[in-house]
Amino acid sequence: MDFYYGLAQIIGVHTLLGLSAYIVLLTGQVTLAQAGFFAIGAYVAAMLTVLAGWALVPAIAVGALLGALVACAVGFPALRVRGLILVVATLAFGEGVRLFFFNFDYQIARGDVKIGPLGGEGFRQIRYFPENGWTTFEVMLFIWVIVIVVMALLWWFDRSRYGAVLRAVGEDELAAQSVGINLTAVKVSAMTVGGAIAAIGGGIFAHYTTHI
Repeated sequence: MDFYYGLAQIIGVHTLLGLSAYIVLLTGQVTLAQAGFFAIGAYVAAMLTVLAGWALVPAIAVGALLGALVACAVGFPALRVRGLILVVATLAFGEGVRLFFFNFDYQIARGDVKIGPLGGEGFRQIRYFPENGWTTFEVMLFIWVIVIVVMALLWWFDRSRYGAVLRAVGEDELAAQSVGINLTAVKVSAMTVGGAIAAIGGGIFAHYTTHI
């Protein structure tokens, strides 16, 4: 059964990554930056649990917050363009994040072993689940609880006034702007929420794979 539980874990994490793009798609934008936010969440959450000894949930929450802040910062310049140019701009951001972590080296000594990110060799020693006695089933259940919470949140967004505004911008920007909707604010807020969701997925990914 562990194989199927592991498969469910993979599906759950990639579901989070897909959901992170959904809210941006509602505004009519196509972004390839989600992998960058995913990586930020993975590294931040893993560093907090491995190097600082944090519990998993607060570490993922901080990773999500940082992912949201970076997404907000990226959104302001990137979302002033659209179409193919936006795709290229967000792809460039993702590649920039990849190169940053590929060269990121921050290790501390713990006994005779150094732990932490080591550039191109990746980040090993992420052992939160096995060290705390989590079974494969419990990890799978944890992931899917988060997936369900995120899906419920997006369902609520979709049926709220905020969701109506997102869809209005996605369907006709000119009409939305004519009734007083701030296009930049709406698009950036969608990018920010998407960045937070992707970072949550990244934080979980780092801990169930144990190496990023």
